[in-house]
Amino acid sequence: MLKHIVALALELRFYVLVGAIIVSGYGMYTATQMPVDVFPDFNRPYVNIMVEARGYDPEEVERLISFPIASSMNGSPGVIGVRSSSGIGYAQVTVEFDWGMNIYLCRQIVQERLQLASEKLPEDITPTLAPASSITGEVLHIGLTSDGTVSPVELRTIADWVIRPRLLTVNGVAEVFTVGGAAKEYQVLVEPSLLAKYGVSLHEVEEALHGANTNTPGSFIYREGKELLVKNVGRSSDLSDIEELVIKSGQHGSIRLKEVASIREGEKISRGAAGVEGQDAVIINTLKQPAANTLALTAELDKTIDSIEESLPNGVTLTRNIYRQARFIETAIANVEEALRDGSILVVIVVALFLMSLRMSIIILVAIPLSFVTTFIVFSWLGMTINTMTLGGLAVAVGELVDCAIVGAENIYRRLRINLAKPREEREHFLPLIAHSTSEVFSAIVLGTAIVLLVITPLFALPGIVGRIFSPVGTAYVLSILSSMVVSLTVTPVLCSYLLRGKLPDTEKDGFVVASLKKAIEPVVLGSVKLPVIVLGIAGILLVWLMFVGLSIGRDLLPPFNEGTITISAAAPPGTSLQEASKLAKAAEKAVKKVPEIAASKTGRWTGRAEGDEHIHEVNSSEIEAALITPEGQKPRPLEEIQHDIRAALEHVSGVVTDLSQPIQHLVSHLIGGARAQVIVKIFGPDLDELRRLGKEVHAQMKEVPGVVDDYLEQQALIPQIRIIPDRNELARYGLRLADVLSTLETALQGRVVSRIQEENAYFDLTVRGSDRLREEASKL
Repeated sequence: MLKHIVALALELRFYVLVGAIIVSGYGMYTATQMPVDVFPDFNRPYVNIMVEARGYDPEEVERLISFPIASSMNGSPGVIGVRSSSGIGYAQVTVEFDWGMNIYLCRQIVQERLQLASEKLPEDITPTLAPASSITGEVLHIGLTSDGTVSPVELRTIADWVIRPRLLTVNGVAEVFTVGGAAKEYQVLVEPSLLAKYGVSLHEVEEALHGANTNTPGSFIYREGKELLVKNVGRSSDLSDIEELVIKSGQHGSIRLKEVASIREGEKISRGAAGVEGQDAVIINTLKQPAANTLALTAELDKTIDSIEESLPNGVTLTRNIYRQARFIETAIANVEEALRDGSILVVIVVALFLMSLRMSIIILVAIPLSFVTTFIVFSWLGMTINTMTLGGLAVAVGELVDCAIVGAENIYRRLRINLAKPREEREHFLPLIAHSTSEVFSAIVLGTAIVLLVITPLFALPGIVGRIFSPVGTAYVLSILSSMVVSLTVTPVLCSYLLRGKLPDTEKDGFVVASLKKAIEPVVLGSVKLPVIVLGIAGILLVWLMFVGLSIGRDLLPPFNEGTITISAAAPPGTSLQEASKLAKAAEKAVKKVPEIAASKTGRWTGRAEGDEHIHEVNSSEIEAALITPEGQKPRPLEEIQHDIRAALEHVSGVVTDLSQPIQHLVSHLIGGARAQVIVKIFGPDLDELRRLGKEVHAQMKEVPGVVDDYLEQQALIPQIRIIPDRNELARYGLRLADVLSTLETALQGRVVSRIQEENAYFDLTVRGSDRLREEASKL
């Protein structure tokens, strides 16, 4: 069959060349359109269930929310693991599915199970699914700061209702989260003494507000042949209109809202804070959709941000690229492309020096670019991306892409030279001779290719995440080698038919390089043949030694790499307030600005979490992010040296435990072990006090291990609480229901959203809560 392929290629050799040119053009175009990323998609399909549970303590969240949801997910089709995290006011349940599951089918399965679990959840709890995104889906962080003329509330409003909607319109964006500033709400502050004076309950205030600030439909009225739509308007954004709302009416007249409460524009209770360059700010985090092209998406985001920046009010500054994943991708891909380029150049030089023939060099070297572009076309068909792993596979294969072409072209060259040396009447026909010459080495080409491919096949047997990361290396290698074999059986004979016409050297005289190597190697080969026992003994000793060295070398999933961005985690003791933790993080940010590479960049800082974000932290946890930029006039320093300086600077910051990482490394660690570290020890048991004791003991022993840095014991401690426990006997004495008392306390202390106020395209909550005096003075409770 292969003989017929070669013969057909030679018969249609003009069309083969035209086809090769078309494939080259299409392959180069395909390569420019393919998604570009750092790594292949190596995370299992997973769905994050996010639950906002304002005011619930971790114990209640775990018992009433996390456990029922996690339990309902067990046994779902394709589910291989469920884990949950519970904290103050939030729950996160992560459902992991088996490889190959469609992410949208996974989300449908989870949604169906959530409907069953909703019956077991508190009435005010509504679980939501986090957006479908990759574990490395954070593509861009930008910051919004003010010169003091714009309040934190206005800054957050701009981020939430101007910038976020614009960024969400960009194709490929999955979600945009904002953290920092102060989220705006309208607050109805009820005074208990005035409620008692007028005989109004807090529940009556809630009920009056709940349905008052809204519009209702009124069907149609037909008049003089026209249809008029009726709209009953009750919604108002004027606070004076809301103040006039009647709460209760009786014999002594109507009691209006302004008589028992005051209305003001206020700030929501925040669980997150942020800053840029030591200044309070709002940070906007953009996530990409699965399989979105990071570089193309970032370019589109840049255009959108350009237009947003032009429309920002005076006094507001937008800081770009606090974190920019595209920077690392561009650097990483450029480094691999540079290695690929240098390898190709070396192959060209070696082939040219060994063959010492321009025509033969052209014939053989065409195999490299043609194999590459063919591989990119197959990548596109398979839905693969261009990343460091696929390009690494091509870089490994570049030296072997010419092997098949060399075998075929050398034999054709030899046969043509012998044929030309014959008398004219005895010479064979040109094209059949080329076909016969290629068929002579079929077995060598195919067998050589098969042996090379067998060496790489173990990569495809690697299990789990390791296989997902490294199988693209093998795929790229195999596809490029197979492409080179196809080229050697089609394009190489055709090029020989065009370029090897005419006079050829009638001797097998070697070039200078080959002759020199033969002269140097000959005595070594002859000596080895005379002393086989010694040679084989030395080879055996070397084999054993190399096996010993190989087994003793340290192992890791991925080699250390410099992302060009540093992530500094700073954790204050549990129970630390958001304001205090933010203050400590600001001190850490100021300390690391002494490091030259960080001083030359913009730093971003956030404490706590953004609403709905799947990367959740308690308010005592902070992260500082900064690009590592070499100051002008200085030489780039190794990452280890920069990290050493950062750790030294952080030693002077008291009150926080710090840890250094990099954004993608940080996320990959979370994916593998559920925590941001390379080595994680988890201890399980029913007794929390015993777990704490064992944790401290293990931590103390691990600190003594050479090479351990940034050791960190998860902070778990009992935080102070104020518990209000109603006296049931007293409730019975006064005829009060426990449910009413608890509901009143919840509204008075935490607040309850009863309506929304619309301002142009923005909506803000209208919340009923107790006056500030009630919250600040425990005696008033």
